Amino acid sequence: MKFSRLDQVQRAIKIIALLRGSTQGMIEPSIFQIVQKFGSDPFLVLVSCLLSLRTRDTVSLPASLRLFEQARTPQQIIDMPTSDIESLIYPVGFYRTKARRLQEISHILIEHYQGTVPSTEAELLALPGVGRKTMALVLTDGFGRPALCVDTHVHRISNRLGLVRTTKPAQTEKALKELLPQEYWAEYNRLIVMWGQNVCLPIAPLCSRCVLYDLCPRVGVTKQR
Repeated sequence: MKFSRLDQVQRAIKIIALLRGSTQGMIEPSIFQIVQKFGSDPFLVLVSCLLSLRTRDTVSLPASLRLFEQARTPQQIIDMPTSDIESLIYPVGFYRTKARRLQEISHILIEHYQGTVPSTEAELLALPGVGRKTMALVLTDGFGRPALCVDTHVHRISNRLGLVRTTKPAQTEKALKELLPQEYWAEYNRLIVMWGQNVCLPIAPLCSRCVLYDLCPRVGVTKQR
């Protein structure tokens, strides 16, 4: 199934519109729950993103909330014993490494940025452990700036939908930025993540329940329910 560029843009916008309604009542991704609770604090978004790496939201969100009950600033993170941070964020993946990483980043923010999180791609990516996914979420949810976060759900589902034909998340990010109008970037991530967690599963997606069924060529899907 081939689409012209105009058709692809129209398909993408229709997909977003359909998912707006169909994701109502679904649990928001953990980062968005943090923003709803604490507001758009770039540092809290950054910390939450780092804790969520290679960890399910059901684990990383409670860990973030436990930590934020004790520390919400770089200085407070530095002042806390590393062992205490480890205890608070356990059992997130690589919790010992992440505890040290949070303190390392906090030192950098205080020494080089007056205790604030930088707001450019280059500066964020220069922080230890920060990749493009984390950088994009900090820009969109911490600073309200345009960026497109591509995680495993966005990469997988964008290819299944035939919106992109890529093999790596960085390629997906570039292709989606060329396809989607900037105003949809942040929303696309949020909607696709919820859909990927509930319907368009990695193995045997629930195609019979999918509102996007008629729009989706199901690229690479060999088993569906």
